[in-house]
Amino acid sequence: MNFKRFGRPAVVAVVAALALSSCAANEGGSSDTASDSTLSGTMNAGGASSQQAAQEAWIATFQTNNPDVTINYDPSGSGAGREAFIAGGSAFAGSDSYLKDDELTGEFGSCAVDTKAVDLPVYISPIAVIFNVEGVDDLNMDAETLAKIFKGDITAWDDAAIVALNPDASLPSTAITAVHRSDDSGTTKNFTDYLNQNVPDVWDKSAADPFPYQSGEGAQGTSGVVSAVTNGVGTIGYADASQAGELGVAKIKVGDTFVQYSAEAAAEVVAGSPAVEGREANDLALDLNRKTTNAAEYPLVLVSYAVVCTEYADPAVAELVKAYVGFMAGAEGQAEAADKAGAAPLSPELQDKVAAVIETIK
Repeated sequence: MNFKRFGRPAVVAVVAALALSSCAANEGGSSDTASDSTLSGTMNAGGASSQQAAQEAWIATFQTNNPDVTINYDPSGSGAGREAFIAGGSAFAGSDSYLKDDELTGEFGSCAVDTKAVDLPVYISPIAVIFNVEGVDDLNMDAETLAKIFKGDITAWDDAAIVALNPDASLPSTAITAVHRSDDSGTTKNFTDYLNQNVPDVWDKSAADPFPYQSGEGAQGTSGVVSAVTNGVGTIGYADASQAGELGVAKIKVGDTFVQYSAEAAAEVVAGSPAVEGREANDLALDLNRKTTNAAEYPLVLVSYAVVCTEYADPAVAELVKAYVGFMAGAEGQAEAADKAGAAPLSPELQDKVAAVIETIK
C-alpha cells in the first residue's frame, strides 16, 4: 500500500488548565472533579481541518478533566489523516469522508492483527459557500451555477446566470477566482458529491477527496481557502461553516427557496439520511441526502467521522481512544462543538449508536 504523506508536523496541541467544574467523561464514567481521573498518557491523532475549532474545545475540556492526558490533533486534512491512521501513525483519524472500500479491505497499522476500523460520526456541520465580492453582501446560488463557477465555465460576477439568481444585487464585471482545496479533503468530497448528485450533466466527476478539475485556485486546508478568499478579489470558495468568519456566505437553492445554512438545517438532512449500504453493523457511515427539496434542510453538509479501530494493538491506546472519542460524541462534547464551532449536535439516537460501538472497542 502506498502512502503519499503522513500529515504536517505542526499539531493543534491544547494543554489548557481551565477553571471548569464539568464532569469528566472517561471510560469508567463521570467523576465530580478532574483530579479523580485515572487516565494518563499521550495520544496523537489528526485529519479533517473542519474539526479544528471543535478539537481545540474538546481537547481543552478533556485535558482539564483528565490532567495526566495530552491529546495532539493535527488538522492536516481528511486524506492525510486517514493515511496516517492506516500507516499506524495515529490513534484515530478525523475524516469528512468515510473509509473507502479499498481502504476497508487493507490493513490498519494501529489495530490488532486481522481486525478492522469503523467510521463513527462525531461532528456535523454545514459547508459554507464563502465569497468576497466588492459591493455584494447577499448572494444566491444554485447547484448548476456553482458547478459552472468551480469548473471555470462561468468566469465573471456579472454573468447572466448569476444575475438571474440575484436580480437585486449590484454585481460587478470582476473576474471570478474560485478557490478549492489543494489537498485531499473530505470537505471537497462532500462539496463535489452535492454538485454531482444535483447536476451530473454539468459536474460530471464523481465525488472525491482531490478536487477533480484543473480550474480555479488551490489552497491548503480550510484555513488556506478562507485566507485566499479573504485576501483575494472577486473570490469564492467552500469551507466548514465554523471558519467562515466575517466573509459573505451564499444562500443555496433548495426546492424553490434560497436557504441560509444553519446547524439546525444541517441536522435535519442528517436525520433523514440512511446508513451506507454494505457496511458492518458497527460502521456508522451515512449516505447523505443531497437532493432534498425541503427548505428546512441544508443539503451542503458534512458529517465528520472519528475513524477508529475495533481492537487496538496497544490496550493503553484503546483506553484513551474510548475515553476521548466517547467524550467527543457524547452530550458534553457535542455541546462544546455546538458552542465553540457552531456544529449541529448528533441526535440522541445517533449519540447512543456511537456510544454502543465505542463500548465494544478493545
